[in-house]
Amino acid sequence: MMLNQLKELQIKFNEKIVNSSSRGDIEELKKEFIGKNSPLNSILQELRNADAQTRQEAGKLANEIKTQILNTINELQEKFDQDDLKLQLSSEKKDISLPGMNLSFGSKHPLNLVIEELSEIFSELGFEMVDGTEFEEDEYNFQRLNLPEGHPARDMQDTFYVNEKQVLRTHCTNMSSRILSKLSQTGSEIKQHGSVSFGNVYRRDVDDATHSHQFMQIDAFLIGPKISFANLKWILQYLCKRLFGDQVNIRMRPSYFPFTEPSAEVDLSCFKCLGQGCKLCKNSGWIEILGSGMFNENVLRLNGINPQKNTALAFGVGVERIAMLKYGISNIRDFYENDIRFLNQFHFFGN
Repeated sequence: MMLNQLKELQIKFNEKIVNSSSRGDIEELKKEFIGKNSPLNSILQELRNADAQTRQEAGKLANEIKTQILNTINELQEKFDQDDLKLQLSSEKKDISLPGMNLSFGSKHPLNLVIEELSEIFSELGFEMVDGTEFEEDEYNFQRLNLPEGHPARDMQDTFYVNEKQVLRTHCTNMSSRILSKLSQTGSEIKQHGSVSFGNVYRRDVDDATHSHQFMQIDAFLIGPKISFANLKWILQYLCKRLFGDQVNIRMRPSYFPFTEPSAEVDLSCFKCLGQGCKLCKNSGWIEILGSGMFNENVLRLNGINPQKNTALAFGVGVERIAMLKYGISNIRDFYENDIRFLNQFHFFGN
């Protein structure tokens, strides 16, 4: 009885599939013959109560019929897919003999060009590149850098406060204090470690041709048992020659920074007039480029480092400052106005 039902079901399906001409017809057949409420599914459920011989014979035939129905439906569905694809290709056919469009090529932003160049230089020297947080705790932005609450030098960096304990970082040196603190917690002696942090910094400054409330900075430090001021001078000399050419030299003038002692402002011999005096260097022959020094012993102690065992050099430079000098840009606002005429000038740099 069950075998006859299955054979009749197979004959009925073969008759109906011939007249199927759309995806809707296929879905109806699928539901009718192998769906949840289909006769085939009912027969398979009835097999549980049948005798062993019937289960073997009818079960085998039921599975063969189900497989045949699925294969036939899939083949027909694939045929419909191919027909639709041919129709789509025919309607979307392109005339490849038509002339193409002139596509304009983008260029890297001048600040990105400078960051990439600096990253390459410092990576070659063995420094680790670190992209730090712009929202920073007062502790790491000031206190661990020898700038406790109420310190007058905080006025040098007029700050955007998010709340009482959090600020928009005023320099990338915040990552130096974080890394120094992390190094002190390892419990092992520091052989030598160099890091360079880079990114946006924020100060409450009046925007004009040479100043901005937001700008980019790169800060670096190198710590070890025998790091000296001579190491600092060599690194800065090497950095400036790589950026501006072998003909340039540097001079270091005593200065003051709360987190370094001794501290030095670094000037670059004018690469345009070679020290003879011009508009770029304001007829002095020198261009101010960055600030530097040896980390103050208090900074090392505040971050858990023993200044008797380790010393550290540090320096920071504005990315916009370097870009303005390298590319002859006179207005810092050009970097952020996204004027396509300005950006198009850098097609041939770094690409």
